[in-house]
Amino acid sequence: MMLRFKLHLWLWLTLLLMLLDDIRCEVGTASLYNPPYTPSACYGSDASQFPSSNLFAAAGEGIWDNGAACGRQYLVKCISAAIPRTCIPGQTIEVRIIDRAQTSVSRPTRPGTTMVLSDTAFRTIANQIASINIEFQKV
Repeated sequence: MMLRFKLHLWLWLTLLLMLLDDIRCEVGTASLYNPPYTPSACYGSDASQFPSSNLFAAAGEGIWDNGAACGRQYLVKCISAAIPRTCIPGQTIEVRIIDRAQTSVSRPTRPGTTMVLSDTAFRTIANQIASINIEFQKV
């Protein structure tokens, strides 16, 4: 009986840890880039692959993953910035990775960031053009 209980407890704890690992957020930085967004490292000149909402991003080297980041979707939230009141409270967006920051046609406002957000995406979560600290999670 005790062995059975321990086995059930072990299974529940393993499942809980797997679920918590899937919902873990990461912290990084984001900057802004402006049009032109094509050609992109992920889709070339096929603009139909870009979300119609214009909520997309270029992946920094930390998440580029040799191109595997193309098409990934992330929930992104501004958590802080050097300029006070830059983040728009309560705003979380979902972006799709469509480009690689290092090779994008339009250069990021700050090199070396985790994500470079499209103008629309950036202005949805921040009200000033600055490098921001973000919390992000793969969807």
